[in-house]
Formats: sequence, C-alpha cells, structure tokens
Amino acid sequence: MGWGGWVGAGCGGSAPGYDVRLQVQSVENPQYRGTLHCFKSIIKQESVLGLYKGLGSPLMGLTFINALVFGVQGNTLRALGHDSPLNQFLAGAAAGAIQCVICCPMELAKTRLQLQDAGPARTYKGSLDCLAQIYGHEGLRGINRGMVSTLLRETPSFGVYFLTYDALTRALGCEPGDRLLVPKLLLAGGTSGIVSWLSTYPVDVVKSRLQADGLRGAPRYRGILDCVHQSYRAEGWRVFTRGLASTLLRAFPVNAATFATVTVVLTYARGEEAGPEGEAVPAAPAGPALAQPSSL
Repeated sequence: MGWGGWVGAGCGGSAPGYDVRLQVQSVENPQYRGTLHCFKSIIKQESVLGLYKGLGSPLMGLTFINALVFGVQGNTLRALGHDSPLNQFLAGAAAGAIQCVICCPMELAKTRLQLQDAGPARTYKGSLDCLAQIYGHEGLRGINRGMVSTLLRETPSFGVYFLTYDALTRALGCEPGDRLLVPKLLLAGGTSGIVSWLSTYPVDVVKSRLQADGLRGAPRYRGILDCVHQSYRAEGWRVFTRGLASTLLRAFPVNAATFATVTVVLTYARGEEAGPEGEAVPAAPAGPALAQPSSL
C-alpha cells in the first residue's frame, strides 16, 4: 500500500490570508497590485497580526478534519478491496467530499474575518462570533454558503492529492530504513500539495467570491455560474489565477512539513507491531517501521 495521508490540500492548508483579499478585490478599484504589494500593505496597515486574520477558524476545525479525512480515506481504500491509482483517487475524493461539512463554515468565517475592517469598526470579534452572527441573520443556509463550490473544489482536489502522493512515494522508493526517507517524504508531500491546488484553484477563487459576496454592499452573484460569468466578463481568464502565487508559496512547505510530521508521529505512536499470531513484538533495532497514514 502507498504512503497516502492528508495534509490539507484544501482548507486545512489555510495560512496567512492575503490570497483571499487578492481573489475578491474589485477590478474597478483594485487595492493591491500583486502578492508582494498585498503582503506589504497588510503589515503596514494592520501589523504582522493582520496576516493571521481568521487563523482561529482553521485551527478550530483542524482536529475534526484530520479525523474525518484519515478515517474516511483509509476505510474507503480498504472497502474498495485493493490499492490502485484509481482507488487512491476515489478514496481521497470521498475524504474530500465528507470533510466539506466542517470545511465550508470554517472557510466562510475565515474569509469574512480576513476581509473585515481592522480596529473598533470590525464586525466580528472572532470565528465563533462570526458564525453566530451569520446564523442569526441567515440561518443554516447562511452558514453553508459556498458549500457546492467547496464540494466541487475539495472532492477532485483530494483525489488528485492522494493519487499524486502515492505515485511520488512509489517512484521515489520511500521505504522504512531509507536514510533519505524524510527528504523524500518532504518532496512528495510538498509537490502533491502544489499539484492538488493547481487542479482546482479556479474553483477556489469562485468559492471565495461567493462567500465574500454581500459583505460590502449588495450581493452581486446569483450562483456559481453567474459568478464565473461576471468575473470572466469583467476581468478575463486571469481572474481565476488571482492569488495563486501566494497559495503555491505556502503550499509546498506546509504540505511537506505536515506529511513528515504525520509519518513520524504515527510511527512512534504505534511503537510496536503485531506479530503473526497477534502478539506484540518489539520494533527492529534500527527503529519502528514507518506507519502508513491511510491504514488508520
């Protein structure tokens, strides 16, 4: 079986949120000229803390998302009967679809917090207050705004992610005891994160625009297709790559580091392996064999 695991190809990979500001800014009156200008402007106007607006929301849901993704991916792969590239994709896609239940409200809060004004004029005090206010005004429908676009992003993205990671770890020969195992896992995890983002990034732009719609002024979009149509008509195809550079810059190190951490933690958490008769046998002198994340 491959070395499948999850590192937040989608919402779990949330980090400093200048990508959202780039994705939703108005073409008629753009506030930022690009990733670097956005980065500098946020620090100048809001200090370094402005880069981490909305970070509490992803952190709140991270544990639940990891539990869902690991469980669903591993069980789906076992239920499919054998390990193959297609089954890796299907298991990852199933995991991505299920975790949208948590990911969508979490990203809605993150988006709203990142776009609100700084200082006393801010609308929301934090992630929970943001979701509570949205629920009070719009009910469950408001909490789940952008669910369809999140589903369209996460399902194929996680499928591509698991498939890419499995293929890379096999090609690199990631085996327990390999002195270069950790660098190989870092390379495979980081590359897989980039590929997964590239596969569905335009959908992420649409999702961000839908979740931010109506925050400042009257709502503009009637749905996903209308958002795509209006965005393309106003700004051309480049609108669907806005913020991509900042996303990819964080995708490699975040995904690489998380994969290495997950593998090491699972390895030493298990500590002992089951013998042929179900007896616990000590790990080899060189250290315990590396755990397979998707076998959870």
